[in-house]
Amino acid sequence: MIRVISGRAKGRKLKKVPGDTTRPIMDRVKENLFNILGPDVVGSRWLDLFAGTGQVGIEALSRGAVGVVFVDNVWPAIRTIKDNLQHTGLAAEAQVVQTDALKYLTQTAVKPFDVVYVAPPQYQGIWVQVMTLLDERPLALLTPDGMIIVQIDPKEYEDLPLHNLTLVDQRQYGNTQLCFYRQLDSDSEEA
Repeated sequence: MIRVISGRAKGRKLKKVPGDTTRPIMDRVKENLFNILGPDVVGSRWLDLFAGTGQVGIEALSRGAVGVVFVDNVWPAIRTIKDNLQHTGLAAEAQVVQTDALKYLTQTAVKPFDVVYVAPPQYQGIWVQVMTLLDERPLALLTPDGMIIVQIDPKEYEDLPLHNLTLVDQRQYGNTQLCFYRQLDSDSEEA
């Protein structure tokens, strides 16, 4: 069962994307993620890439984020995100975009986000492609003190040759690893 853990929509059950192509984040990982972020979620703008069910962005909205852009390329995921937003009453603060995440990141007319959450399909190296794009133009996509959070299997992790972003923290929960990146010139040292 997928559910909203805390905030305005606490306890609301969320639909899963039909089929087995989407891997929803486990509740304990999601709860630890939001415990790490704490009160910084309030008032933040999020980009939820490879959004799947939309549960990470929905959790952010429930906890006080002011807006989330959900991006997924698959119609069943888009439909699931829209249904989940309606069910939780959080649709007004959301924008759902059906497009390829890499294509979305190359758009020029995107307002920078406070948090970019990246949870791509596993074992395809897509997270490396996303991080490379984000590293090429961080100020276009990320606020100066913003954060990128990547959700991958620990077996996928590798040190990336980044020029503008740096890994500031990483946490492992079973077969899920969260990697936290910030801009190099950011004043914040920790996640």
